[in-house]
Amino acid sequence: MQRRDLLKLLTAGAALPAFSPDLLALMQEAQPSSGYVLQTLNPHQNATVTSMVDLIIPATETPGAKAVRVNEFIDVVLTGWAEPDERTRFLAGLDKVDKRTSVLFGKDFIACSVPQQEEVLRGLDQEYAMEREELVKRRLPRTEHYTQLHTGFFGMLKRMTLYGYYTSEVGFKQELREEIIPGFFHGCTPVPADKKA
Repeated sequence: MQRRDLLKLLTAGAALPAFSPDLLALMQEAQPSSGYVLQTLNPHQNATVTSMVDLIIPATETPGAKAVRVNEFIDVVLTGWAEPDERTRFLAGLDKVDKRTSVLFGKDFIACSVPQQEEVLRGLDQEYAMEREELVKRRLPRTEHYTQLHTGFFGMLKRMTLYGYYTSEVGFKQELREEIIPGFFHGCTPVPADKKA
């Protein structure tokens, strides 16, 4: 699988796929190293993305998207994997979030209260759901679904958040309870209660 194929999967996939070893290895490659320096997002954009991903996957009994640095994962993907027009569309969509909150609340997204931020995300999510529904009603070929969903900022943000989180060590091990590198095969071993379906 190539990086461009992964970006298509990130932006247009219906759900998290079963992680094949190749896919997981490629996703792990996009995880930022410690000391990563942002290359595409400026400080304001980064703060906005960080706030948004933290609302999409907040901390519970496990760390949330902010704690596992999903914002940096998104920056890695935008910098090294996205085409220039994809990057431009994403950043334009991000700027529209501030315009939207300025109209609604008279301030940038990061200056809004959490309930105001949640209201904005709910609105973006509803619009994205309506776009998807419309595409299904129009019965477009799958390639057109990809092209049209691919251009949507919020869908792209959501998918990159999910992939960035669930392929991080925390998301993969603590949330999904999977092993990043499979261990030894031990036949006829009882299955722990937390692994049973």
